[in-house]
Amino acid sequence: MSARALSLALIVAGLLSPVLTAPARGQSARLPVIVDTDANNELDDQHALAYVLLNGDAFRVVGVTVNATSGGGGIASHVEEARRVMALCQVEAHVPLRAGANGSFADIRAHLAEAAYDGKAAVDFIVAAARAATEGEPLVLLPIGKLTNVALALAADPTIAGKVRIVWLGSNYPDPGEYNQDNDPEALRYVLSVNVPFEMVVVRYGKPDGTDALRVTPADVRARFAGQGPRIATPVTGRHGGTFSTIGDYSADLFAHIRLDGTPPSRALYDLGAVAIAKDGRWARARTHPAPALVGTRWEERPDNPRRITIWERPDREAIIADFARTLEHPVAGRP
Repeated sequence: MSARALSLALIVAGLLSPVLTAPARGQSARLPVIVDTDANNELDDQHALAYVLLNGDAFRVVGVTVNATSGGGGIASHVEEARRVMALCQVEAHVPLRAGANGSFADIRAHLAEAAYDGKAAVDFIVAAARAATEGEPLVLLPIGKLTNVALALAADPTIAGKVRIVWLGSNYPDPGEYNQDNDPEALRYVLSVNVPFEMVVVRYGKPDGTDALRVTPADVRARFAGQGPRIATPVTGRHGGTFSTIGDYSADLFAHIRLDGTPPSRALYDLGAVAIAKDGRWARARTHPAPALVGTRWEERPDNPRRITIWERPDREAIIADFARTLEHPVAGRP
């Protein structure tokens, strides 16, 4: 389809105010997933969360858990933003939302046996959902922020390691740094030490072989996202003010309030990569690798380590952005 035809199709879809349809595939064909997000940080989390919530033919969304990173305020702000996106996706009444950790894995781990601790609601939810996972159908944990909630759940009940698959958006591996990694490196070290299926969807700032490649311009957003998604009856107030009835219009407002970079000026929707890979692994390249160690801020290779992880790189930018646009145009509720 030409760009002009695609834009016209999106405009027509917006005029028709699409509503959520029933999943096209059987319940058993959908991946059970918990999205773990620092929802109020930047703008990629909101898009990734909507991508999951409106992909009901691919995902059965067991719940959403939230963590707080250094951007976006405390946990209450991240919960509020996640709830806003869930309302725009018409799932707020159907998909559980649980507040998770403000603090770090190292600070919280010693309190796991206590009746109350930072992040307990999210940790308990992840553990219970993993325990309930069907034999042969692991629960997909999709952390698109720091790994604190996931690491705490594994520490709280090590037996769930055999019942989950972790697909994490994070790291510039093999280079140092990256926002999600740096917000709780001890959580990452713990997950790397546990025998749990762990897939790392790399970011690689400024390079074409990580999810930094998933860039869109404000013009892309206006042409492909604005007005799309289910239209809700009661508009929600955005984090920058204004009221919105579609997630596509909220996307346009988020882009209007973010600093752009690159040539042309754009913003990366990093977190879409993890969702897309969970949905269809053909949209990136995977390689199995001996689990490296994070020593200080730098990676150290351990070629003799029998522990293996999967590293995802080279995401197909055109295919992923096109599928996200199709998802907004033809939304399907990803309810439990």
